[in-house]
Parts: sequence; C-alpha cells; structure tokens
Amino acid sequence: MLKERQEAELINNETYGLLNNAARTQRVATRHGAPTPDDLDELITRVWKEPAFFVAHPRAIAAFGRECTRRGVPPPTQTLFGTPFLTWRGLPLIPSDKLAVGKDNKTNILLMRVGEKKRGVIGLFQPGIPGEVAPSLSVRHMGINQKGASQYLVSLYCSAAVLTEDALGVLEKVDVGKYHEYK
Repeated sequence: MLKERQEAELINNETYGLLNNAARTQRVATRHGAPTPDDLDELITRVWKEPAFFVAHPRAIAAFGRECTRRGVPPPTQTLFGTPFLTWRGLPLIPSDKLAVGKDNKTNILLMRVGEKKRGVIGLFQPGIPGEVAPSLSVRHMGINQKGASQYLVSLYCSAAVLTEDALGVLEKVDVGKYHEYK
C-alpha cells in the first residue's frame, strides 16, 4: 500500500509530481482525442534524446492499441521482467493506474528519459533516516496498545526531479473511450 501511494505521489503530487513539473513546451494535445501513433511520435520529438519509456493508464494503452489496429500497424511487444509490454518505436508503454482517467474519459501519457547521467528524471530519497529498513523507508516501534498489539510508524520519504526540461513530455487530453466498428 505504501509503494502504491508513493507511485501516486511521484506522478500526481502538486509540488514534485511529474504531471505538474512538465514544462509547457513539453506538453502536447492529441490530434483527435484517441492516442494515435502520430501523437506518440509527436511526444517522442519532445523527448528525443534517449527516451526510456512511456507511462500510461492501462485504458490509454488499450486505446492506443485500438488506434494502431485500425491503421493496420499493430504495435510490437517486448518482454520486460517476464511480462510482455506494448511498445512504440522500441519504447515500452508501462501501465500505471495512477494516471487518472476523468469522468470525460480523458487521461495523460508520459514519456521520459531517466537517470542522472542522461540528465533525465530521477528519484530523490532521504538517506540515513532513523529506523531505516530500506532506502528512505523508516519503520519505528511506537509501543504496545491495550490489546497487546504492537504499533509501528511507517514512513516513506520520496520525491522526483526533472533535471532538464526536455527529459519529460506529456500527451494531454487522451480519450480512452473511443471504439471502432470493424466490418
């Protein structure tokens, strides 16, 4: 549960979340609502120096697959960590349900370059915290309550930084509710 919350904060936090830290020049709106190969290509032109991967809601990935199928260019798959992922131009589309889908069936797709050496997106952690059991994860015993249950305070410190403006791109207004009739 803690790691799920961390993922949500890294994407959506108002202060350090990736969606809120993408530069205006790195934001692209879809051409026709549904995510097309042309839209993802446009996003690649924004993050063109060694992009690592896309991050999208599973419904956005499915919508992209539908648009590719409709155009007759099914996206290839790549196996990572024993799981197949759709790819576009060799870049995997990593699913994350932390990119919200609004009531209007719209969401965003991220493309990022990662790593400090590549001047990309990096995770920031607080080393050396009291009770540290993993990087930036602290577990401290708070005592035993009247029912004999141990109580612990679990804290996870994290943040993210976009080192250069062109390390992160956002495809906005991605419509995941568009379906096609095939005859």
